[in-house]
Amino acid sequence: MFMLRNVGKFLFGDTSKESIIEIPQGQLYIVRPLSPKGYSELIFKDAAATIRRTGQEFQYQLVIQRAYEEGEEELADDEDEQGVADILDKDEKIFLLDQSLHFRSELRDGNKILAWDDLSGDQGDLYEFICDPSVPAEKVATFELAALQCQYERKYRRSAQKATDDELKEFEYQQEEPIPSASPVSSPTAKSPERVVTSADSAAAMAQDVKYAQSKGQAKAPEGPEKPTTAPPAAAQPEAKEVLAKERAELHMFDFASGTFVLQDPEVIATVSEVGNWQYWLQISGKDKDWLGQAVVGDINPVFNFEYLSFIFNHYAEDGSAYSWLLRFKDQSSEERFQEGLMQALWEQLNELKWEKVKENDREYVMDAFQELTLDDAEDKPEEEEEEEEEEEEDESEQDDGQRSEHYDSDEEEDDVNLHEQDGNKNSQLAVGYKHDRSFVVRGSKIGVFKHTPNNNLEFSTTISKVETPGGKLFSPKKVMLHAEDRNMILQNGDDPNALYRMDLEYGKVVDEWKVHDDIPVETFAPENKFSQMTAAQPFVGASKNALFRIDPRLSGNKLVDSDLKQYASKNDFSAMATTEKGYLAVASNKGDIRMFDRLGINAKTHIPALGEPIIGLDVSADGRWVLATCRTYLLLIDSLQKEGKNEGKLGFEKSFAKDSKPQPRRLGLQPAHVAQFQHETKKPLAFTPARFNTGVDSQETSIITATGPFIVTWSLKKIVAGRKDPYTIKRYGEDVMADNFRFGSDKNVIVALPNEVNMVAKRSFQKPTRESIAGPMTPNRARNGRWSSRLGRDDIVNSPY
Repeated sequence: MFMLRNVGKFLFGDTSKESIIEIPQGQLYIVRPLSPKGYSELIFKDAAATIRRTGQEFQYQLVIQRAYEEGEEELADDEDEQGVADILDKDEKIFLLDQSLHFRSELRDGNKILAWDDLSGDQGDLYEFICDPSVPAEKVATFELAALQCQYERKYRRSAQKATDDELKEFEYQQEEPIPSASPVSSPTAKSPERVVTSADSAAAMAQDVKYAQSKGQAKAPEGPEKPTTAPPAAAQPEAKEVLAKERAELHMFDFASGTFVLQDPEVIATVSEVGNWQYWLQISGKDKDWLGQAVVGDINPVFNFEYLSFIFNHYAEDGSAYSWLLRFKDQSSEERFQEGLMQALWEQLNELKWEKVKENDREYVMDAFQELTLDDAEDKPEEEEEEEEEEEEDESEQDDGQRSEHYDSDEEEDDVNLHEQDGNKNSQLAVGYKHDRSFVVRGSKIGVFKHTPNNNLEFSTTISKVETPGGKLFSPKKVMLHAEDRNMILQNGDDPNALYRMDLEYGKVVDEWKVHDDIPVETFAPENKFSQMTAAQPFVGASKNALFRIDPRLSGNKLVDSDLKQYASKNDFSAMATTEKGYLAVASNKGDIRMFDRLGINAKTHIPALGEPIIGLDVSADGRWVLATCRTYLLLIDSLQKEGKNEGKLGFEKSFAKDSKPQPRRLGLQPAHVAQFQHETKKPLAFTPARFNTGVDSQETSIITATGPFIVTWSLKKIVAGRKDPYTIKRYGEDVMADNFRFGSDKNVIVALPNEVNMVAKRSFQKPTRESIAGPMTPNRARNGRWSSRLGRDDIVNSPY
């Protein structure tokens, strides 16, 4: 039944990890078939089931941990009433994995059930963990197998790695009657199950699922109403000039219908070759056929996991369709050789520079960034474990997805709900006010002004209908920044990179043109410190492709401050910048590297090597601890705090890291299977908008927001640092998201600019990425030509002239 030769190695191999395996979502009931106390009781509405090690060898625990809803954990900390605190303290139930538990599983009405006896209850009492429909059957089978192994090790005081099938069968609980079901009236088993893509499994867990799907004899595509995903024809392979890697592996493909990786070929040859000038090719061929071939580019979204000997990546057919594939290698050395060849090809393609010219430390840095990392510094600072979020008194209905949108419309009529103004322009940029509750949306040469209401909606305020130079020339701002207590807005005209313009927002017109420098164009600019726009401070910082400088509007003539100018001899190609509350400066480039300064005019204290993709956006936490960079297909989160050496406790902005201890970036990417689902739905490649932290004076960063196509994606910083496997949630719209940001002072509300609408949406309305949430909500009034749509109807729209 189990084919256990290698199972123990994968489940129990890494003893540094407390958790062995987890089912991330389900509900816990206690069922009392014979008790007068009542038939069943829901213990945890939303919980995770984990098997974890104890401090004692061969002893393991089954742990059911309640998942907090947003705000509940903070409520527990602040609540004075003993009753609420007591309830929230009881958020974990622990059971020793012993044969006496009679641990078993069952498939009931399409739902996957784990059950075990309540040893402290009455006769017949038992616990039931009803797995969420998003949890694959293979994951449940793996969990049950791990529980049997744990019981074996506890009884026989030896590793279960070499246990036979017959030896493990001793711990299978056999009974004639089925497991008594939880409350027949309210049990979630009454829901119609839907087969969806798992949201919480990491690439490692998905790779592990493949292993145990095979061991349970379930590696075939499941039957169902949807046809299994089939591989497209392989593209013709160009002639290879040089082979960089060539390894044997198993090949699996992600099946959209079942949400699992399905074995396609037990033995293929995966080859990475150089085929042209800075052009590289990945070819996968079996004995009887070529499975796929494609250019090695950033869009393949590579993720390596050495614990499960897996490599997951995306593949794009000639018609643009996206697929997700998994290679499983026979041993670690095979995967290491393949990884080095693939990363060399990817890096050289992006940088047009030979891999051997890169320093060895930087090569290791690049390869480590594309592995699935184990994050082990969650206890570095207490505040990372105990986030304090602003407690907002909000009506439930106002936090729902029914929050209203505003849109452009210069000729509003009572029944007019046309959201596409016929001016050829779309919303392009968003600036969220710090000093006053206002948001500003750029659309061509117009700027819309919106007020944030106390009940977390947007209220149209006015339109600045003409953005023009003091000389009367109309232009569309390339970049905007609020300034001087949100009274002014700094604008950049793409046709004149050597000048900036000041708009007086009270008058709604450009009143000053600032010549920055005759020979130094402005590529990007940022506040002098994180919150300087809340003050009357005038100077701010800027960058050209090859220089950093301060701009002071109070100077006569050119506004660049010569004493704070730092020019570089080599072309750095700067692209983005951000500042901390103290004015420390982070600067990124189109080459993909990041520099950290404690002030202008000097060399960088820390230089983070490039991974390859250009950096299109940059943000920094107020205290300087976290640096967030946006690339087209992934984000980079960098911890700038030094944890060892002579500069321990200092930030990378203040003191340089040792040569061999550069901070390891956390590469925040979407799971390859989710990327494939996204592109399967939208037919568009990934293209993230500049990601941002939530921010506010005296508040801590807790969340990250970005968007790609019609999807907004938000990451929980706490989950990232804690190493959680489900750190991001999504929300889909019917159109592409043009710009997005948090409301100032909170991470509970997100302001979204669609091409023709502006919306404030509650973060709680975001969902885990499943097949349904990726496809988008479907209602009778919101279907458009058979596709999913989240377009707003007449009742959702605020009647406004914008």
